[in-house]
Amino acid sequence: MTDPQIERKLIEIMRVISESDKPIGARNIADELQNRGYNLGERAVRYHLRILDERGFTEKHGYNGRTITTSGRKELDDALIGDRLDFVITRIEELIYKTDYDPFSKKGNVIVNLSTVDKDDFDNAIDVMKYASSGDISISPNIKIFEEDSDPRVYVPPGCVNIATVCSITFDGLLLKSGIPIKPAYGGIIEMEHNDPVQFLDMISYSGTSIDPVKIFMMRHETSVLDVLDTGNGRILANMRNIPSSAIDKTKEVLKYLEDSGIGGVLSIGDSSDAMVGAPVEEGMAGILVAVGVNLVAAVEEAGIPVATSPVSMVLDYSEMSKL
Repeated sequence: MTDPQIERKLIEIMRVISESDKPIGARNIADELQNRGYNLGERAVRYHLRILDERGFTEKHGYNGRTITTSGRKELDDALIGDRLDFVITRIEELIYKTDYDPFSKKGNVIVNLSTVDKDDFDNAIDVMKYASSGDISISPNIKIFEEDSDPRVYVPPGCVNIATVCSITFDGLLLKSGIPIKPAYGGIIEMEHNDPVQFLDMISYSGTSIDPVKIFMMRHETSVLDVLDTGNGRILANMRNIPSSAIDKTKEVLKYLEDSGIGGVLSIGDSSDAMVGAPVEEGMAGILVAVGVNLVAAVEEAGIPVATSPVSMVLDYSEMSKL
């Protein structure tokens, strides 16, 4: 019997192929899998495609790529989405483990999001991100630019540029390294009034989704980050994590060190078991509400500039990043 991990990857590859209106190749499949949280390279995709071909679920069309067969579509219809429910949180936990940023030296790994924009839109996108970084709606004003073939760690589509922004899950890794048990809880849309968080308008649990919650809400285009920057009122992306209530004082100390080093974005810290801006907090736990790093990119989308974003993409040494 095939390993369950392989089976889940095979199902996701079939999903990608089925959603394409023409034959799709291994490289494009690998790119889309990365967007969905699957760290699978082109070579690994080719291996899995051979398995699908042998099972009769996909059909190869020369160099043009693959399409899904009738048998493959039936297999896909029978597959349970539950197979991927734990994948997102597992991927996050892996990156949390690799986070080792030191706020005093300003060096070490932080978790980053990767956003792709067309080269022709790059200058305008950076201008919007500079403006957005002037508000308290993101983690850090520091970014890293990846151009085509400039770095073997990152694939950049032809004619495009990738922009790395600091991901809020970095907080989880750094608090964990400080001995504070922490667990990502929810991601969603927060209503802001006078620059203060008021209420989660919609949220998704990290432990109960097959796609990163922040990516889902970015795809819905429901933010109004530019309005928040202009008036203090609007909607931004945020997520919440839980810590033991007994760790609040130590948590605030760690967060202060991070803020002094240029990594901020904490909107509020709850100190009771009451619901926090509409998000439930377990008894004996406290919630930490953080504005996510891709709010900078959401502002770019609101300005009418097309951009594709993969939240929680990889770790990157913060010293490689530069201020907008």
